[in-house]
Amino acid sequence: MCGGIMEFTLFTTQAGLYFLVKYIHFLAGVTWIGLLYYLNFVQGPFFAETDAETKKNATQKLLPRVLWWFRWGAMFTFLSGITMIALALGPLGYPHNSQWVVVILVGAVFGTIMWANVWFVIWPNQKVVIAKAKGETTVDPAPNANRAFVASRTNVLLSIPMLFAMGAARNLPLAYSPDGLRVFLGIIALIALLIEVNALVADQNGPTIKPIKTIKGVITSGVILALLTYILMEVLLTVKAA
Repeated sequence: MCGGIMEFTLFTTQAGLYFLVKYIHFLAGVTWIGLLYYLNFVQGPFFAETDAETKKNATQKLLPRVLWWFRWGAMFTFLSGITMIALALGPLGYPHNSQWVVVILVGAVFGTIMWANVWFVIWPNQKVVIAKAKGETTVDPAPNANRAFVASRTNVLLSIPMLFAMGAARNLPLAYSPDGLRVFLGIIALIALLIEVNALVADQNGPTIKPIKTIKGVITSGVILALLTYILMEVLLTVKAA
């Protein structure tokens, strides 16, 4: 209390605004990634084992509710994430070549691809599946279900190194040097691009999808990708140019 006026840090300072956006990012991210894992680890196997009538009813009534929270969780995670980065690089004055900025951009690259998959691949294709279950179309939804499955599995794969990078930005002790950051970010972007191209063109039964087709496989692949990301950090972000 100063001069009879209470100052609320959360709303009146740039750091407070940043924390508020970060809090929204956490809430939306938990919603999004939690439902991503639910769809892949719980609902998917259940649909594969249950009878046709139960699956049809769940597709009509349960899936639309799940996908509403899923896609809007993705949207608010994405919007709050880019707002955080903009605040950090702008008013808060974070150095553009700091460890936080460089490593958080890794998470941002993976997260942006995941967000795009939700809104432009998974949701449009799942709408066809839902419409078929409701009798609103006669289109065979199998290709749409296949494309949504591949994109969803790809998102699980990317989520594991994404979460690693988000945590590592501030909490992973590195003997950080910015000298190798361009090579590092270039390699990460290339890996992400190759994974996404594969998600958009590969078939569910193709050789490049088989490693992530099973739950065990996609978790293992995601951990390997996170480990590769960490190795690249140690190799490229800790060595000073001669």
